[in-house]
Amino acid sequence: MKRIGLSACFFHPDPARPIFKGKRLLYMEQSMSQLCMRHGAMPLLLPKAEGRISVSDVVDSVDALLLQGGSDVAPESYGARPIEDGRWPGDRYRDLYEIELVQACLEAKKPILGICRGHQLLNVALGGSLYQDTETERKGARKHRDPDVYDRLYHELDIKPGSLLAEIYGVDGRVTINSIHHQAIDRLADSLQSEAESLPDGLIEAVRYTGDSFAYGVQWHPEFQRDEETHLLAPGPLFEYFLSQIT
Repeated sequence: MKRIGLSACFFHPDPARPIFKGKRLLYMEQSMSQLCMRHGAMPLLLPKAEGRISVSDVVDSVDALLLQGGSDVAPESYGARPIEDGRWPGDRYRDLYEIELVQACLEAKKPILGICRGHQLLNVALGGSLYQDTETERKGARKHRDPDVYDRLYHELDIKPGSLLAEIYGVDGRVTINSIHHQAIDRLADSLQSEAESLPDGLIEAVRYTGDSFAYGVQWHPEFQRDEETHLLAPGPLFEYFLSQIT
C-alpha cells in the first residue's frame, strides 16, 4: 500500500481556546484523506521534525508528499512585506515546516503534489513569489474566492498544448475547475514550468517541476469535487498519475 504523507494544517496556540488551551494542533482536511483512500493510498499526517527525528526521517516514512491547502503563505517567505498594514500575514511557521519537507522530498526524489496553498508553497520553496491578494495586486484579475459559494465558484482553465497536464487528461484548451483562493503565483520559480492558466486573467494554475524528480502543483481543489459536478476537470487522472510516480 502506498503511503502518502500529508503536510499538516495548523491551529496555533490560543489561550482562549477551551480545549488544548495554548497548544499547537496539527490536522488534515477530511476530503484530502478521502481522495487518497479512494485511490488505495494511505494518508499519513506528517509531524514537524523534532528532537532525534530529522526531516529526512519524516520523509523516509512515506512514499510521496501531498501539500494541503489552507492558510496563506507569509510574505516573508518570498522576501516581501505584508501589504495593506498586515492584512495578509500568512503562516510563516507552517511555511518553514513545509519548505523543509519539499526540499527533503526533492533530494530523496519522492513525488510531490501541491494543492492550492501547496501549489503556491511549491513555487515559494523553489524561489518564486506570490500575489498577496490578486484583486489588489493583479490588474484585471477576476474574483477567485467567494466565501458565500466557496467551492461552487467555477472558472475556465486553459491547458497548454504539449503540457504534462494535457497528456494526463488527453485534452488541451478550455476546461472548468473550482476556485477558492485569493493569492496566486506572481514570479514563477526558474525550475517550474507553467502548464495551465485561468481565463480570462491568465493566472498560473498548474506548474510542473523541471528537475530530475516529480513535483506538480495545481491551484484548484480536486479533492472538493462532488460526484454531480461532472462539468469539472476530474480529480482521478491527476491523482493516479501522481501515485504512478512512486518508485
